[in-house]
This record gives sequence, structure tokens and C-alpha cells, in this order.
Amino acid sequence: MIVNVEKCMHCGACVGSCPQNAIYLNDVVLEFTDDCNCCGRCVRACPVGALKLEVKK
Repeated sequence: MIVNVEKCMHCGACVGSCPQNAIYLNDVVLEFTDDCNCCGRCVRACPVGALKLEVKK
């Protein structure tokens, strides 16, 4: 997951949308655990478009 730190408002919408409970909201950054399966729900939940799926190669 790629987080645009300039756009992120730390609102927590992504945290609540994650079915894997793989996102943690810290004071400075969002953290994604290894449980993230890149389902994209957090990307769709973000009201400011601060998240982007990272393409794994």
C-alpha cells in the first residue's frame, strides 16, 4: 500500500474498512501489517484519495 502522507487526514476510515485488521493509525503514519491482502477496501474508503494499491512484481 502506498500512503500519500500529504493527503492523509488520519481520519481512520481505512482502519475501519479493513476486514483483516491490518491497518494501524499512528500519530504520524499509517502502518500496514503483513496481514494486508491488498483487497483495496481501504483505498475505496479513503475520503481524500490518500491510498493507492502497490503493484507487486
